[in-house]
Formats: sequence, structure tokens, C-alpha cells
Amino acid sequence: MVQMTRLLDAQGLEISHEGHRTRLKWHRLRKRFADPLFSAEVMAEGFAAGASMELDLRVRADSGFVVLHDEDLEGETTGHGPIAEKSLGDLGDIRMQEGDRPLILSEDLAAMLQSAHPAALLQFDMKDDYEAIGARGIEHLAAHFRHIAASVIVSGGSLDLIVAVKEKLPHLLRGIDPTDKLYDISKARGWKAVEAELRADLRGPTEPDTIYLQWSLILDAARDGLDMIALCQDQGKRVDAWTFTLKDPEAGFSEEEWLNFSALMALKPDQITTDEAPATERAWRRRMAV
Repeated sequence: MVQMTRLLDAQGLEISHEGHRTRLKWHRLRKRFADPLFSAEVMAEGFAAGASMELDLRVRADSGFVVLHDEDLEGETTGHGPIAEKSLGDLGDIRMQEGDRPLILSEDLAAMLQSAHPAALLQFDMKDDYEAIGARGIEHLAAHFRHIAASVIVSGGSLDLIVAVKEKLPHLLRGIDPTDKLYDISKARGWKAVEAELRADLRGPTEPDTIYLQWSLILDAARDGLDMIALCQDQGKRVDAWTFTLKDPEAGFSEEEWLNFSALMALKPDQITTDEAPATERAWRRRMAV
């Protein structure tokens, strides 16, 4: 179990409620939505504060990785074309659209992680499946991250990929995200079938530490009598509810947001993913002080 930080000078790390502590995870390395996407500066701040953070990884042609969400360079960067066709040398002159910053490569992450606070946790959300990443990509991860397991959790929708990570890097934490599959099952066969499928995933070969579930799926299930968080926690797994971001961080929760967020907190997730971690913590404290 990763220890949660109690640093008094840090904001946006966790919320305590009825004896349960829920970490606030910084989505795409954003402490605030106004932060630039995938900011190395925010990541360094999070490492110092003991934050939980998430970034997306895309595989390169040379089987290394770059911190980006989309499969093409357009949109997030000044480059063009599929990332999977670019090698390390092709990316050197490319910059992020926001702030003219260099791209963060997997090689950079390995160096930066050396200075992480013991409580910090960085989620590698793998956006490609095992077919795209292959054995060489797993070897790259092993070469660069085998000695910093306490700070990293590798997640993805591809169960084959997470199994491959387990076999090559058994000391790394692992996470799975069955949200899309479970949504489809709920529509086609109902919540009993969702429960059966989730139980199978929890017992499956990935042996996950954390289950990533969209917050609205969690609440939809709870309204129909299925507590997905309790189900996972009863099996020794943690649950990350993604991604709850305040529309107006200065104003705090709207009434609808408060109804949803308080219902979510009542189910005691281990972590909530957000683009507005400090504002969410402040808004929660204001509401609870009333």
C-alpha cells in the first residue's frame, strides 16, 4: 500500500472524510486546468510535494515513449504525423503547442523520478496496446524503470500489455481500466453482468493494484445497487474515480457537481482524478464547514 502524504504545506493532495482519505490525482500533470498540458515543472512540484499524478505515454518507432495523449503529433505539439512512426531523433525539434516546451521522453522521466518524494506516485497511462508496444517496448520500460518501482504505476486498457508488464517488471504497481467494456456490458446485459465481469478482471492475470473507473459509471451502478468501489476494495484493490473537474474552480461546486461529488465521496474511493486538485480541496472544505 502506498502511504498517503500528510504534508501540511501542500494543497490538492487528498481529502479526508469519515475517517477515509481520498487522494486527488493530478490529471495529465495538471495541478490546475490553467497549467500547460504535461508540464515538467508541475511534475517536479508534485514530486516534491508527494502528489499522485498521471501522464499518458505513446510508443515511438524506436520502442521508447513520449508523454502525449493523442496518436498523432498534431494538436498537442508543433509536429505532424503518427507518433508511432517517429524515433527519438525525429522529436528533438518538436515542441508542445503550449509554452514552446520540449517534449518529455521516457528517458527524461527515469531521471526525474530519482528525486521523487517517497509518497509521490506517477501513473503511466499507456495509450497503445500490446500489439503496438511489443516486447521491445516492454524491454525499454524495464531498462529505464526497474529501480524506481515505489514511484510508478503502469495502467492501460490493454490487459495483454499489463500482463506483459507484470511478467517483465513484477515489482511495478499495475492498474487496469475496464470502464468502456463495463459501460457496454451495462447497456447490453445489465449490472449483474457488469459485476461478474468486474470480479473476473479483479481475479485475472493482470493482478492489478488499482482499478480506474469513470466516476459517472460508479454513480450509475450505485444508483442501481452495485457498489463497484466496495466490490474492488473487498478484493484488496484500490479504486481511482476519473475525471472530476470543477467547471468554475473559483466558485467551487455547482449544486449538480456537489450532488455528484458528495455521492462519490460517500462511496469512499481511494483516489479521484481531477484537473483542479487544489480548487477541489478548497471547495470541499468550504462545503463541509457550512
